[in-house]
Amino acid sequence: MNMTFDSSFLLSIVTFAYLLAGLAYICLFVFKKDFFGPVGTILTAVTLALHTGAIIWRWVESYRLGIGHAPFSNLYESLIFFAWAIAFLYLIIEWVYKNRFIGAFVIPLAFLSMAYAGLQPKEIQPLLPALKSNWLIAHVVTCFLAYAGFAVSAGLALMLLLARSNMLKGKLTDRLPGEKVLDSLIYQTIAFGFILLTAGIITGSIWAQQAWGSYWSWDPKETWSLITWFIYAAVLHARMVRGWAGNRMAVLSLIGFLSMLFTYMGVNLFLSGLHSYAK
Repeated sequence: MNMTFDSSFLLSIVTFAYLLAGLAYICLFVFKKDFFGPVGTILTAVTLALHTGAIIWRWVESYRLGIGHAPFSNLYESLIFFAWAIAFLYLIIEWVYKNRFIGAFVIPLAFLSMAYAGLQPKEIQPLLPALKSNWLIAHVVTCFLAYAGFAVSAGLALMLLLARSNMLKGKLTDRLPGEKVLDSLIYQTIAFGFILLTAGIITGSIWAQQAWGSYWSWDPKETWSLITWFIYAAVLHARMVRGWAGNRMAVLSLIGFLSMLFTYMGVNLFLSGLHSYAK
């Protein structure tokens, strides 16, 4: 059986590599052996480089097929970029805060995104008329960097809840970042995601006006994006005005993440609308 070595094949290798990186971080968290930390970092960095190359390769492949568009046009390609954004944002946080235990709660999300992408059709298809816009890249990049920020925030929220758990305190959580650090990171990643989600909604509205003649059509994807925006706006308001922190912020972060997941995938699976091409 002949095997074609193309961008999809390389992305399959990337999926397996994220699994190994995630396992290395989980072993660091569970067994507390420092050896696993650098292994996780190196694997994640090398995998992210391969991931970047695979995305560029798929872009080049589309031009070779005479299609010529950025690889952000369907569910498979968006999941690939979502995983890339999670790994990219995580490595920045690890570099800034010098704590690798966070990887046990974040890098598995990149693997899960890649694994789900592997179940989707991988063929490069011509763009639908609605997608032929210069706003496509700006809209997708801002939205998925926002989604990555919310995903990282959810991982950090889970860490904070574990760190504050009386059942686990001192057993698995003694080398986690301090609760104040985790609380601050949750807030910062939510703020990062909120700014980019706002930019994504704005660029999407401009794109919608060009494609369908209306800035806002109350399409299910648009509506749920707005719901998610309001949830995270409420989270930031509770933080800045009411001073909410700790468990409250962690729980709100997880609620926002669930809303984001439904906006991203649930709408496409259960509802129909102008964004049905993303199925």
